[in-house]
Amino acid sequence: MAKTAPSRISGGKILTELRLAAKKGDRAALTLALDRMRTLAHSPKYWEKYLTLLRNPLARLVDMLVIKQGERIAHQKGWKLPRPAPPGEKPRKPMSKAAKMRAARARAAAAAAALQISLFE
Repeated sequence: MAKTAPSRISGGKILTELRLAAKKGDRAALTLALDRMRTLAHSPKYWEKYLTLLRNPLARLVDMLVIKQGERIAHQKGWKLPRPAPPGEKPRKPMSKAAKMRAARARAAAAAAALQISLFE
């Protein structure tokens, strides 16, 4: 069985071209980097390389603006972000009369502080 040739696309080369395009506005470098990024993004064989490339903020920006492939890869691989936990509803205890008075005093103090003008303006 024939051995497949390794990919000649490396993350380092892509990042170098992206930096050159960002620094000097070189359209040829940007086009080349985008082409290589698309090659990595659209072939399942190179998804791991592409995801390691996305650790760089510049590559992530290009992905979000042009390729928009990172989330598709994650979805196809079955990776999911953990859902944020809903705020827990604590069973409330009935407030004692002293606690109600403290809460009322704190609200009144906060309202008074909001009305008071600053000495530093």
